[in-house]
Amino acid sequence: MTSQPAASVDAPIRRRSQRASVRENGRMPAVSQPRDSLIEFANHFRQPPAPGIEVVDTPRYRLTLQPDYPMPGPNSVAWIRCTETELDDVVDEVHTTVSPRRLPLMWVLDPGTEPATCGDLLARRGILPEPRSPRVAVMVLPVEHGVASPPIRGLELHDALAEPESFRRSDAVNAEAFAERERDPERQERRRANQLAAGNRRVLLATIDGEPAGSAGMTLYPPHGAILNGGAVRARFRGRGVYRALVAARMDIARAERVPGVQVWAGPMSAPILERLGFEPVGWRTFHLDLSTV
Repeated sequence: MTSQPAASVDAPIRRRSQRASVRENGRMPAVSQPRDSLIEFANHFRQPPAPGIEVVDTPRYRLTLQPDYPMPGPNSVAWIRCTETELDDVVDEVHTTVSPRRLPLMWVLDPGTEPATCGDLLARRGILPEPRSPRVAVMVLPVEHGVASPPIRGLELHDALAEPESFRRSDAVNAEAFAERERDPERQERRRANQLAAGNRRVLLATIDGEPAGSAGMTLYPPHGAILNGGAVRARFRGRGVYRALVAARMDIARAERVPGVQVWAGPMSAPILERLGFEPVGWRTFHLDLSTV
């Protein structure tokens, strides 16, 4: 790929997204002000089914599974709304569904989770706070807020979905940065194909002098907003502005796709950086790790 300025991206990344239907996002209340709308999106949006993403929606919880991404987080239980006496039944029901798939889970609690004692009740079942990042901030940034990215010598940004090799290199950055196990090549290629089929996914690979340095993803949900995910920089390239360049590039994509802004779940490492870039905390989530289904 040809060399690009630090905040620009190879041309294929500009694929137009497939618009998520209003029905899919109908659980978000309608509000008039753009900032309020973005905050509603950040705090209330629910992942719809998509290629490679299965959703089991019940009145008491929402289970999201990505079988080709065999780690907790993408495989999760959220929007828990039940009584204290029902929670054991909810856990058993989820385990019955997930255990045959041998997938680990993340139970995600939000400010509206019921019962309020959900975290304590999950702990009694051996589902404990995630040790590395048990609580994250929900943060937003409107697209009109620019993120400047100073020039970085040797930096190029690539469309990681364009080719299997670029996706593999991007995935390897995430695996290294988050101390995750190496990805299975067949599952990896299925995930790339599914993200291309979805039409609203973007993945960037940052290289410095040709060597993978960082990776970042985003999912577009026009007209509501976009979600930043998977931002990572390899340890030896930190402190050079790569993370900032990846944020700036994704803000450019969001602006081009005409969404009002972006939201991100930020852990203790990324939240201070994002706050300095102008992101505003508007909510929180807590993560509880469940390995009993593996």
